[in-house]
Amino acid sequence: MKKLTKYLLTATTILLTATVAQARDQIRIVGSSTVYPFATVVAEKFGILTKFKTPVVESTGSGGGLKIFCQGIGPSQVDITNSSRRIKGREIKKCAENGITDITEVKIGYDGVVIANSKNTEQMNLDRKHIWLALGKNVMVDGEIILNPHKTWKDVDPSLPNTKIEVLGPPPTSGTRDAFAELALEGGCKKFPSIKAMKKTDKKAFKKLCHTVREDGVYIEAGENDNLIISKLEQNSKALGVFGYSFLDQNKNKIQGSIVEDNTPTFENISSGKYPVSRSLYFYIKNAHVGKIPGISEYIAEFTSEKSFGIGGYLQEKGLIPSPDAERAEVRTNALGLSLAWLADFN
Repeated sequence: MKKLTKYLLTATTILLTATVAQARDQIRIVGSSTVYPFATVVAEKFGILTKFKTPVVESTGSGGGLKIFCQGIGPSQVDITNSSRRIKGREIKKCAENGITDITEVKIGYDGVVIANSKNTEQMNLDRKHIWLALGKNVMVDGEIILNPHKTWKDVDPSLPNTKIEVLGPPPTSGTRDAFAELALEGGCKKFPSIKAMKKTDKKAFKKLCHTVREDGVYIEAGENDNLIISKLEQNSKALGVFGYSFLDQNKNKIQGSIVEDNTPTFENISSGKYPVSRSLYFYIKNAHVGKIPGISEYIAEFTSEKSFGIGGYLQEKGLIPSPDAERAEVRTNALGLSLAWLADFN
């Protein structure tokens, strides 16, 4: 019995030593393709300016990133996930099921979801109602909900071009897709009074009607790589693409954003709230990893510094729309303090 006990103690010591030896010395980050360029720039600056290794940043989409993030705690698990939408209650629950109860939310700024096309063609002037009627799976025509019959933009509205509806956009795992569905599609869907009333009587049916994208080849899922969408828009001047404002800003010599309800997707219009398809951007920290994986606190400090996400910061140069001064100060304090107060919104 003594020999067995000694053997078990030795085996346990070896296992614990191996676990410590396997502990990473490099931050691992996954998540949103929209936040990816911002996180990559911060990671590169962080690697140059500090004694820590440059974090590994992967673009997996917001939903995909949160799924990975919620898998567990330990050196084999990721530390941070980026998201172009706020985490959902069911995702918080999934994290909790796997022992991840302490999560800090960091709101880094704002972005607009653009509907863009090649500069070699006419700039589109759209209403959110047009967007839903063009891309919804089932839409209202002459007072009835039917399978979307529209083939051209002119079918949607006589004022629009007589060109085939062809839109390249992100898949369901993308936060950009979630934001587009909520802000653009639902925004247009609600312009029909009878459908708007449905939200109060049958919220599930309302969401299904307003958020479901047609599946007949008109909307083409182009993966999580927004640069691929831009490349395809260059090749096909009749197509439109859906992605974050930062990609439009970085490629403004090639593509143009559509006017939506008399507002172009510009820095000023997004920051003021005039552009109707705007959203917040986030990253989420696994608090249990802070102090275990070297550099997480320092990475948070770099990301939330004024030189980074502030007015005139290097992330603004990359297309991020900074939050107001007071909001940034609060975000910084909560991030560095690893605050859990935001979770009260989900109780």
